[in-house]
Amino acid sequence: MCVGIPMRILSVDGIAATATDGREVSRIDLSLLGDLVPGTWVLTFLGTARDIIDEDQAARIGAALDGLRAVMAGGDPGDAFADLDARTPALPPHLQAALDAGRSQG
Repeated sequence: MCVGIPMRILSVDGIAATATDGREVSRIDLSLLGDLVPGTWVLTFLGTARDIIDEDQAARIGAALDGLRAVMAGGDPGDAFADLDARTPALPPHLQAALDAGRSQG
């Protein structure tokens, strides 16, 4: 399994960038996203930027990763997953429409 790490670009040099996740500074590959500017948040997988994200998404993903680190160290995740705890499960729109229409797989 590959975990996405949110990183903020500090500087760009062609298809590479220097970026930080707030803990460390790394060199990342930008070839899948094209021209980006410093300050842009990206979601990286194995050192490659795969998606442009906003600062709020980066903060939520970072909090979830912090919660996972805490659990893996034997601690409590705190409120790292508060956005999920407060949410009730929802069906994808096409399945909800089928349910509302009285159709079911059975």
